[in-house]
Amino acid sequence: MTELLIIKPSSLGDIVHALQVATSIKAQVSHVRISWVVREIFAPIVRACAAVDQVYVFERAAGAKGFLRLAKQIREKEFDFVFDMQGLLRTGLMTQRARAERKIGRADAREFSGVFYDEKVALPPGGKRSHAIEILLQFCPVIGAKPELRGALKFREVDSLNLRFADSRGGGNPIVMFVDSRRAEKTWGGFKELTELLLREDKNRKVVWAGSSYVHDRGAFPPAQFFNLTGNTSLVSLPALVQRADWVIANDSGPMHLAAALGVRVLGIFGPTDPRLFGPYPPSAPGNVVVQAPVGDLKLLSAKEVHQRFQRAQARFK
Repeated sequence: MTELLIIKPSSLGDIVHALQVATSIKAQVSHVRISWVVREIFAPIVRACAAVDQVYVFERAAGAKGFLRLAKQIREKEFDFVFDMQGLLRTGLMTQRARAERKIGRADAREFSGVFYDEKVALPPGGKRSHAIEILLQFCPVIGAKPELRGALKFREVDSLNLRFADSRGGGNPIVMFVDSRRAEKTWGGFKELTELLLREDKNRKVVWAGSSYVHDRGAFPPAQFFNLTGNTSLVSLPALVQRADWVIANDSGPMHLAAALGVRVLGIFGPTDPRLFGPYPPSAPGNVVVQAPVGDLKLLSAKEVHQRFQRAQARFK
């Protein structure tokens, strides 16, 4: 059995990309067991992924004690490979503490983390201007896999009361909107108006708002058509919710990447970040659609523009 340790503590979108790569490795390489180092807030989704066999939790809030506890845990096992897919000082130190025959990091590693690797994987032909997934796929040949996505990303199913609205009869699968983002400059303010346009357009349509932070809907929408899950969207139930969506409409965020990874049609709303590097992957897929705000400023992007783009995208599937 080949023992592989992947170090990718954060963030959600980056973890989703790395889970896709782990799934591809499992699909191509027999007898590989994958362990994973992840921050405590993202641990539920990594534990739920079928490609991951063991999870080591990095308690970042615990400071030095949390780091030393993690280091002790990972040193209890001997690995064949360690892949530092994050490339920062703290993940380099984690790599250094692990016992492994080969320790591999990114060519674009930062904060002097590269001194802890035995080798670095080369960047793809596009260099640093490559999509984030293409950069991570370069780890695959190290373990005998091709640098391409193989296999289907799968998560263990959960039973959640919050999924009942999505499963209810009438109106088909809902449009699921993730209305927040980690960074303010990546958060679009037009979701309320977009929801109004979509529900007015089709009285049988259902819309779900989701996300980790609560966003008040002010009771503006009919309960039969609308459900607000913001502030009550657990990571462990996130894949099941996304898979029940007809479309996902989201800011540049982890849930947007998860939707694309699961093959759910997605419309990503971009401000300052470049969708060619961080958009839903692969960018050529008909169901991976992006809207970028004028000059990268989301305040200049109207709900009508996003609605029109969504209508054009939806027409492809009718």
